[in-house]
Amino acid sequence: MKPEEISPDAPVEACPWWICFTSQNPLRRLLHNPEKMLSSYVKKGRAVMDVGPGMGYFTIPLARLVGDEGKVIAVDIEQHMLDGVRNAARRASVEKRVELHLSQPGNIGVLGPLDFTLAFWMVHEVRDRAKFVSQITSATRPGGLLYFVEPKIHVTRENFDDTVAKAKATGFEVVEHPKVAISYAALLRKKD
Repeated sequence: MKPEEISPDAPVEACPWWICFTSQNPLRRLLHNPEKMLSSYVKKGRAVMDVGPGMGYFTIPLARLVGDEGKVIAVDIEQHMLDGVRNAARRASVEKRVELHLSQPGNIGVLGPLDFTLAFWMVHEVRDRAKFVSQITSATRPGGLLYFVEPKIHVTRENFDDTVAKAKATGFEVVEHPKVAISYAALLRKKD
């Protein structure tokens, strides 16, 4: 059964909050170095959204990249995750740059305008991917970017390509396919 065929009222199979502590392992930087992966796309003063941020592995580096004039909206359907991001932001002294947003399954609830959205290893948990990318498109200013990454261990190439096609149908175009360890990745730009 494809994710779109599952009832929007069905329980969401989000990653349990307690497992996200494993993604904070310092050795992960050898595979996924946030600054190296994101610094080409995120500049000071930008409005950024991190969807499904876990405990803030990418959120904190994003907050450093946007600087005092920028903001990062950390969006999750689980309060435990957002609490973890809040604590990480305080420890990193970037809490004023990080806005926490508790969304509902099927509704991101962020209006934007956004310059950049990161969806790292989480889209496979979304029931209605077409609606998900449509909401990101609506919240993104023309020329804004969507960096979409999925794990090869959970997601097939066909499923990844299908989500990219859905993003293209809502107004994004593929800019590149960055190399990300053990992942499929696409950088998309919203058409003017």
